[in-house]
Amino acid sequence: MTDLRATAELSNPRRARAALADLDDALLNFDLDRRGDITVANGWKLDHYRQPLPPEPPGPPLPNGSWAACARLIADYAFADPKIVRALYYADQPLERRNILLEARFYGLRFLLGLRVGGVEDGTRQTNGRPAKRWGWNYQTLRGHLEMGQMDYTAVKWLDTGEVEFHIDAFSKAAQIPNPVVRLGFAVFGRLMQRRFARTALRRMGTLVRDELVAVATGRGSQDDTGDGHDADTCGGSRADIGDATA
Repeated sequence: MTDLRATAELSNPRRARAALADLDDALLNFDLDRRGDITVANGWKLDHYRQPLPPEPPGPPLPNGSWAACARLIADYAFADPKIVRALYYADQPLERRNILLEARFYGLRFLLGLRVGGVEDGTRQTNGRPAKRWGWNYQTLRGHLEMGQMDYTAVKWLDTGEVEFHIDAFSKAAQIPNPVVRLGFAVFGRLMQRRFARTALRRMGTLVRDELVAVATGRGSQDDTGDGHDADTCGGSRADIGDATA
């Protein structure tokens, strides 16, 4: 793998690259075989967020419409606000097996958090009798993460009406955090930051999709340019140098 990408400049790229390499041997920090225990009664938080996007005509997604733009932005993790979280990953690693390192940012603090893609969805599904075209993926938390759980990001088009939406669905619970200061901070601010991340991701997706549609309509850009992916070895233009200076 050679195509190392960061969604924005990282605080300590050398440390982040080493941490990403360590994820190859990392295990999940929760038991997927006990999904039946993932309930509110057992202390898990279950979240579902929806962002309406510009609609399309009924039927299959348009090649240059809002659903296709949303799917490409999901693929690049471009919807994440870099003021809150930045990602490092190998773009040439197959998405369904990809490790991702997040640099989470909170009031000057930086936390490196490991994740692994747990699945990719691509197809048409009936929901309450309505057909919807869906594309997206999820990631799951690895040992050392502050949380346990999974987040799903999905581009959805309702084929009967043409409505397009960006969905975020998650289940999460605080992990065992050995540092007492970090544990207290997460207990106080963790839920606030979860919601802030999701709400800013929804707004950012709406803005990015609208900007892409305007660019395509006016001939100023192509929806193949999905925004915020950065190459590890170049600087300037749409690329950011991650040099040798972590929801």
